[in-house]
Amino acid sequence: MACSSSALKTISPPIKLANPRSHPTSSLTNNSLLSFKLSNTSLTQTPKFQSISPQTPSFSLPKRSFTCKSQANPSDSTRPTNVQELHVYEINERDRGSPAYLRLSQKSVNSLGDLVPLSNKLYTGDLEKRLGITAGICILIENKPEKKGDRYEAIYSFYFGDYGHIAVQGAYLTYDEDTYLSVTGGSGIFEGVYGQVKLHQIVFPIKIFYTFYLKGIKDLPKDLLCKPVEPTPYVEPTPAAKACEPHAAIPNFTN
Repeated sequence: MACSSSALKTISPPIKLANPRSHPTSSLTNNSLLSFKLSNTSLTQTPKFQSISPQTPSFSLPKRSFTCKSQANPSDSTRPTNVQELHVYEINERDRGSPAYLRLSQKSVNSLGDLVPLSNKLYTGDLEKRLGITAGICILIENKPEKKGDRYEAIYSFYFGDYGHIAVQGAYLTYDEDTYLSVTGGSGIFEGVYGQVKLHQIVFPIKIFYTFYLKGIKDLPKDLLCKPVEPTPYVEPTPAAKACEPHAAIPNFTN
């Protein structure tokens, strides 16, 4: 037992714990770093980064030239630019219920927003031939008591039977003062037309004399052309034109 005890003492000498304060952590870390050797030398080199910019796909489209032409461009060489005059009378024969006054303002006097639908008969400038009708609407813009009348914005059309129609827009005055409205287009022989029309109020709302200045169309047919009668309050269509007799009306006149 003594030997065993001695052996135990030899094998198991007193163990002394190291004081952690006497061995700073930094020294252990430094020793570890110094004793560590990298086997792969590439890891010890400074890494190099290469910036790769995204590549934009390059492609080319076939080049094609084109020309954009406006339908309302007076400079188009394919359209006639000469001015043609057309004279017509609008006569209210009090047989179409025109004009109708829609007092939307609900005021006792004519006021902004009131509407006036209209449709009257059309005759040639010499009052010898029935042409068709007008049809459209006027929107009251301003009442002018000092002139005993009103200013309207008018949007309406002139219908010429088989020949087609002309559309206009602009100021319509009920007092004695001429205005010019824009010709905004047309149909039939008037397709592509532009220009303006002079409105001469003779007797409101009974008699109006119009002078069209038309561009962009072929020569007008003889049926529509004539030497106009001087506009006065006493002008009247011929009895034959009023009766729409075949020789005093255009083919399939609009009624």
